[in-house]
Amino acid sequence: MDFDLVIQNGTVITADKTTQADIGVKDGKIAALGNNLRGREQVSASGLWVIPGGVDPHVHLDMPTPTTVTSDDWNTGTKAAAYGGTTTVIDFVEPENDQTLLEALALRRAQADGRTHIDYSLHMTLTNADPATLAQIPAVMEAGIPSFKLYTTYAGFALNDESLLPAFEAVGAAGGLVMLHAENDAIVGHSLAKLRAEGRLAPQFQPQSRPALAEVEAIQRVILMARFTGVPLYIAHISTNKGSQAAERARRHGQMVYGETCPQYLLLDESCNQNPDARESVKFICAPPLRKEKDQQALWSRLQNGGLQTVGTDHCAFNVQGQKDSGLDDFTRCPGGLPGIESRLALLHTFGVRAGRITPQQWVNICSTAPAQIFGLYPRKGSLEIGADADIALFDPERRVKLTKSVLHENVDYTPYEGLELQGWVHATYLRGQLVASADGSFAGEAKGQFVPVAKSR
Repeated sequence: MDFDLVIQNGTVITADKTTQADIGVKDGKIAALGNNLRGREQVSASGLWVIPGGVDPHVHLDMPTPTTVTSDDWNTGTKAAAYGGTTTVIDFVEPENDQTLLEALALRRAQADGRTHIDYSLHMTLTNADPATLAQIPAVMEAGIPSFKLYTTYAGFALNDESLLPAFEAVGAAGGLVMLHAENDAIVGHSLAKLRAEGRLAPQFQPQSRPALAEVEAIQRVILMARFTGVPLYIAHISTNKGSQAAERARRHGQMVYGETCPQYLLLDESCNQNPDARESVKFICAPPLRKEKDQQALWSRLQNGGLQTVGTDHCAFNVQGQKDSGLDDFTRCPGGLPGIESRLALLHTFGVRAGRITPQQWVNICSTAPAQIFGLYPRKGSLEIGADADIALFDPERRVKLTKSVLHENVDYTPYEGLELQGWVHATYLRGQLVASADGSFAGEAKGQFVPVAKSR
């Protein structure tokens, strides 16, 4: 076969094995794995790891808040993702009250199409569970979106138990999957009211407004509700030991529950929020908040033993200057979220693979294959199988990089991982067989991304 591209002599790592092989690409698809392949373009991967491009199941690009909008839009965010070895992101549709779900989807796609440098898919957010809204779920699934984001907290987003149950039933009946932000709204509201009454609204107090038990209770509750209704459940950004334990326990009992955590909960802790300089502590305001070191250790253990399935970034970037600094005197005015779309693979390699916490195969699985499988993208994405999209990252496991804002391409004025010493960095990223980004700084991926309609998850 006359290949368009051959990646030669690399160490090919997938979720289940490691081999020495060439990869042949034809018409944007992986066409062969073997030895001594030849093509019109040949790229040496000697000394490099060849892995499926990352799939980030949880990002927020061009996302409005009541007072501002994320600093990374579809253009800058997907460019940063490409430099970091990620070739597919899954973002969100957040319908306005006067929109149908399909109208909101069309507007969100119009916002993204032609501006993305990698491929993307979407989750549909449900902020109410009235019969007219739930009746639209099958049409949304036909449009290629089988995952529905629900919240148990946040004004304007939160659904109470009486609303969650019919939403769960409707999604399950249509063959979809529920993605949940799980924190107990009453505990969060009570904790915040207490802090406000005590005049403790400096950024350093933000973690106390969302205590660990708020997450633990909500996760346990929604797992039981999902069991009652029979819907598959994906719990986003798990930050606590006991929350992850509940998800793991449900899986052991045969329930279809998936758990996601994020780099910030694996690598940062609540001490980041305690900096007496409010301009520093405000950088780390997110929800759920950063937790204790013992929670980090538990999350790593469950990634290792399969109790958690994915690591998404929950990339939600706001500049300190002009955005997060609105919360210097009152953390409730600070837009919550952390950047991280670019550094996920490198961080998980250094502090996961090199630290002996996970294997290279597990690294590939949690960053690429498992999210693709859970959200219906596999084997087109997250795979190096013949017929898969030739989304490929070449990773240099020996390259040393000091992580600073200056080496990243995210459109934000800081990184929460400033100063971390990494060993392992993305060398080059290919989208459907076309070079997108290189470690030398060159970028060739201008607007090559596409919307990927998703098949039913189950």
